[in-house]
Amino acid sequence: MSAPKNVKQKSAAGGGSSYVSFQRLDYAAEIAYYYGFMPVKSPAIGREDIVRSKRATESETHEKNYGNSEGGELFIRPEEKAALLRECEEKKMLNPSQTAMLYYEGAVSRGDHKKAGRGHYKELHLDILGTTKSVAEAELIKTAIEILRQKGFEDLYVDINSIGDKDSLANFTREVQQFYRKHGEELQTHCKAEAKKDPFKPLECDNPKCKEVCAQAPKSVSYLSEPSRIHFKEVLEYLESMHIPYRIDNQVLGNRRICGHTIFLIKTLNVDEKKETPEETLALGFRYNGLAKKLEMKHEVPGIGVTVVYKTSGKTRKRCHKQKKPRVYFIQFGFDAKLKSFEVIENLRHARIPLYQSLAKDKLTAQMATAENMNIPYVILMGQKEALENSVIVRDMGTRMQETVKIADLPVYLKKLSR
Repeated sequence: MSAPKNVKQKSAAGGGSSYVSFQRLDYAAEIAYYYGFMPVKSPAIGREDIVRSKRATESETHEKNYGNSEGGELFIRPEEKAALLRECEEKKMLNPSQTAMLYYEGAVSRGDHKKAGRGHYKELHLDILGTTKSVAEAELIKTAIEILRQKGFEDLYVDINSIGDKDSLANFTREVQQFYRKHGEELQTHCKAEAKKDPFKPLECDNPKCKEVCAQAPKSVSYLSEPSRIHFKEVLEYLESMHIPYRIDNQVLGNRRICGHTIFLIKTLNVDEKKETPEETLALGFRYNGLAKKLEMKHEVPGIGVTVVYKTSGKTRKRCHKQKKPRVYFIQFGFDAKLKSFEVIENLRHARIPLYQSLAKDKLTAQMATAENMNIPYVILMGQKEALENSVIVRDMGTRMQETVKIADLPVYLKKLSR
C-alpha cells in the first residue's frame, strides 16, 4: 500500500475524520488495502459541487449508462468527483509529493428492487489522486478485478480506450465533426441532433443504424499525441503482464468535458443463458486530470477512478479481518520492475503479508527516504536485473544486510523474519 503519513482515523493534518478505521476490514476493503488504498468515508455531494461540476462540463450532460438495464447502473457523474476533490483539498489530503489512494463505499439507490425482485447492489469506489503515470490505471484495474474475483465473478476482461490529452482530443473531435458533416444524414433523427451538440454521443449509440454509420467514423486511438500513445501503450503492457484479457473498444469514449486519456469497462461473460446480453458490465473507470482546474481549485490534481457495481443477495454477513501494520516497504525502479510489481504484491496478499509501496514513484532515493522516515524494518528492492530474474533483494534496514530471494519464495522468507 502507499505510505501515507498517518493511516489512523484522523487525516494527516489533524482536521476532521477522513480515514476510517483500517484495523478491521471486510474482504473488498482488505483487498484494496493490500494494493495501497486507504479506506475513507464516502464524500458527501453538496450543492456547490453540483454547481461547479455543471460549470466545468458547460452543463453538457452525459447520460450513457455503461451498466445493466436491470439495476447495475454505471454513469459518469462529475459531481461525485467534484465532491471527492473538494473534501480532499479541505482535509489537506492532497500532497504534491505523495499520491492519495482512496477506497470508499457508496450506498446505491437503483429503484424499487424489492418489488422488482432484483435484490441489492453494492457500489465501491477506488480513486488515485496526484499522479499522471500509467501505473495508476494498472493499480485500479488490478484491484477492482481482484475484488470482483473474490465476489465470485469469473471470465473477467477489460474493454478499454484512450482519447488522449488535450491536443489528441482536439484533433479527434475535429475529425469526427468533419465525418458527420458528410454522413450526418445517415444517422437516426435523435443522433443527428445530438451530434451537433456533442460529436461523441452518436459514437456510443447502440442503435443498429447508427452503429453501422459510426463503424466508419474516425477512431480516437488514431489521433493520440506521442506522449498519449506511450501512456496508453504502457497501460496495455501492464494488463498483458498481469494476464488480464482486454480489447480496445472505440465506442468507450466518456464525457469529453471531464475525461481524458484512459477510459475502461470491466466486464464478465454472462453464464445465465436467460440473460439477453452475453456480457455484464461491473465497473467503469476513467481519468479526469483536468477536472480540478475546471472546478477552480488552487492546484491541478491529476486523478483517475473506478466505480464497481455488483448485485448482492442483501443477506450477506459482513466479515471483517484484523489487519497488521506493515513491516515491509516495497521499492521498485525501472519499467520492467513496475510490470513485475503486481506479482510481488499479489503473492504477499495471498500470504496475508501487508506492505507499503509507492508504485507511482520512480526514483530509488525518494522511495528509500520514505521507508527510512517511516522506520520500516525491511525493504524489498526490485530493479531491472531482479525483474528479469524473478527475484527481489530483501534488506534489513537496521543491519544493512541483504539477501536475494525468488519472488515465489518471498512469502515464506518474510514470515521467517517476523518470528
